Amino acid sequence: MKKTISYREAGVDIDEGIRLVNLIKPSVRKTYRREVLGDIGGFGALFSARFKGLKDPVLVSSTDGVGTKLIVAFMADKHTTVGMDLVAMSVNDILVSGAEPLFFLDYFATGRLDAVRASEVVKGIAEGCRMAGCALIGGETAEMPGLYKPGEYDLAGFAVGVVDRKRLIDGSKIKAGDRIIGLASSGLHSNGYSLARKVIFEALGLNVKSVPEGFKDDIGTTLLAPTRIYVKPVLKLLKRFDVLGMAHITGGGFTDNIPRVLPKGLKAVIEKGSWPIPPVFRLIQSGGGIDEANMFRTFNCGIGLVLIVRAKDEATIKKALKALGEKPYTIGEIAKKGRGAEVEYRG
Repeated sequence: MKKTISYREAGVDIDEGIRLVNLIKPSVRKTYRREVLGDIGGFGALFSARFKGLKDPVLVSSTDGVGTKLIVAFMADKHTTVGMDLVAMSVNDILVSGAEPLFFLDYFATGRLDAVRASEVVKGIAEGCRMAGCALIGGETAEMPGLYKPGEYDLAGFAVGVVDRKRLIDGSKIKAGDRIIGLASSGLHSNGYSLARKVIFEALGLNVKSVPEGFKDDIGTTLLAPTRIYVKPVLKLLKRFDVLGMAHITGGGFTDNIPRVLPKGLKAVIEKGSWPIPPVFRLIQSGGGIDEANMFRTFNCGIGLVLIVRAKDEATIKKALKALGEKPYTIGEIAKKGRGAEVEYRG
């Protein structure tokens, strides 16, 4: 008789998957909101659609991944923060519509499941959800032998939020003369890592333990700084003030993201030098000989979220943001476009 080959011998360990679920249960349950129905382990996640106080609720959804920032996590063997990145990329996108994130789903794929390492990632996802005030109500762990190199994995996430239609922020009220306020980023966030890695690890020959001159932390720690989650302070701000438009500064930088919220015929005028640019961006620019235009189109350059407000509200809103723990900078204004570009850089 032929020898029977088990699923484990083929590369999939069901017991390790069960171990992972048991490791992450406490962290996941801490994210639950009162609208969550059921518990971990169901075929579908349940969430009540009774939105108290909303007369005309509009659902807002977003999905994203972490990108090649994961390669830095593999190099540094640090997996506790990339889950926060995963959450941030979706909930910040939801936030720009004025929506409150409600729940989040994650997808974790690997060649061979290591329950302890995977639990570090998922605990980071749970922490990101806690920071955003949304529930981690479901997910999928896929073990696929032969598809990933040993020790590697990939992440994807999906978030849903809600906003009352009358409070929906779509940029339609933006006019020439409005001010652009930028909120400080924590670093690269989760964009531009293919270029950053090429410059830092290839062109400059550094490694994750290198500490360049002027840096407080090593390169690995600097590059793995989790993407900032702006949800709670900005939602508090929106309860008191009118914000006309917002842009999450991700792939495409200022150049491609700000125009997404501008009405036709308007442009954003960005004043260079109006905010501090963290050293990691200077290192990448000088090390790769990257021109300024490509820096502003590839990286956030120190600004992770942009708010467009009326000129008369600028000072009050900045004061409120500082009280909420943010670092706001007036980085430009809105002007009539004419025949030029949708984003103009001055200074």
